[in-house]
Amino acid sequence: MERLIPEKLKALAAVLPVPLYVVGGSVRDFLAGHAREKGDFADWDVCAPLAGDVFAAAAKKCGFSVRAVYANTGTVKLTDEAGTGVEFSSFRSDEYVRGTHTPAAVFFTENILLDAARRDFTCNAVYYDIGAQKFVDPLGGMADIAAKRVRTVRESGRVFGEDGLRLLRLARQCGQLGFQADEATLRGARENAALIDDIAAERVFFELDLMLRADEKYGVRDGQYRALRLLDETRVLDRVLPALAAGRGMEQPAAFHAHDVLEHSLRCVLYAPPSVRWAALLHDVGKPFCKLRDGNFHRHPEEGAVLADGIFRRLKAPSRLRERTCELVLLHMYDMRCDTRERKLRRFLSAHFSLLDDLIALKQADWSACKDDLSFAPAALRWRGVLAQMRAEGVPFSLRELQLNGKELLEGGMPAKYVGKVLHALLLHCAADPQDNRADRLRKIAVGICNDLRAADGARGDAPATKKEGG
Repeated sequence: MERLIPEKLKALAAVLPVPLYVVGGSVRDFLAGHAREKGDFADWDVCAPLAGDVFAAAAKKCGFSVRAVYANTGTVKLTDEAGTGVEFSSFRSDEYVRGTHTPAAVFFTENILLDAARRDFTCNAVYYDIGAQKFVDPLGGMADIAAKRVRTVRESGRVFGEDGLRLLRLARQCGQLGFQADEATLRGARENAALIDDIAAERVFFELDLMLRADEKYGVRDGQYRALRLLDETRVLDRVLPALAAGRGMEQPAAFHAHDVLEHSLRCVLYAPPSVRWAALLHDVGKPFCKLRDGNFHRHPEEGAVLADGIFRRLKAPSRLRERTCELVLLHMYDMRCDTRERKLRRFLSAHFSLLDDLIALKQADWSACKDDLSFAPAALRWRGVLAQMRAEGVPFSLRELQLNGKELLEGGMPAKYVGKVLHALLLHCAADPQDNRADRLRKIAVGICNDLRAADGARGDAPATKKEGG
């Protein structure tokens, strides 16, 4: 551990009148074997039985930039010239109002056991004395790390009762680390699941997003699935994504599915690449709604897209992720039986070209999640084949590839209000008839499209329908 600690941090430890300890994730991850090289940590959490202002003054003399000092919690935030972040906390004991996340009162102490007992899990309460170059383990966290076990530092109901965010941290860390929570910890989480309602929506989204990529942090296989399964087991899922949890126990046709609606969705995340895991999680979120309303799943893509939009808005998720995910949810059943006419499919592939990689990946994950079948999904296989043929035929997939542009249409007398629609219609036309991607042929087709648009406007009273567009 000593060789991983930045030299400047060692120098700071050497000038302090009390031991300086590294604590939290960096110690845990080192002991778990997830970090063994310099640079594995971009940030360090340190602590000591020392006032924050005293620490800040010493850090400044050692060349650190002091970014913030919070006297009420004894917290100091630093950076060095390389941009490495250091967050210091004075030894303390916290007092919470149930579920409030932020301590209602802070009591400073020199007792490392009291400092350890204010934390969440024992695996996060192992200390490394920088000066003495030794680990200090007040609560048996090293044994828990070795056993890949997550255990609360005190009685679990009290630990989760203090801070509802710990409910999400439990699932996320188990997924990222490949650890399992002990039964007492799970019981405390279940008993306090409702406290997640007190956590800010943005923070809930942030934690869920990390869970969906939990396997990436340390290469723990199936980490994303582990995290979601724990959310389900503790019933925290019912509070953060109730429309999804409604699929628990909801059976699906046995000829196509080996799992209920919820488990199928979680397994879709298991088999999906990171880019589409939100869509994988929510692709069937409309099924419980449709089943309860209609007695069947027929319109679940449409209803699912509406529900997904509401979920993302409630969680205050980025709009780009919301829009793309909702479109994937809406389209995930298209050509599921591979019976769409090829000309129609070609136009669909052209119209949604920017989405195709993710949509094909979602279809593959959906197929695999039905019966844990890792073979190629028939629809994904068909689409890739049709796409390859379209590319071989020179099908244009962007307006730049059309042999006619907007400027030429305007110069030919086409009203500006129709130019964009005409160009996109030409692109779809060429998806099925790539041989028509010639300027002379496109001009003639454009006239017909424009006249149809004018006629439609005329029928609505928006424009005269009689005037014909010139060639």
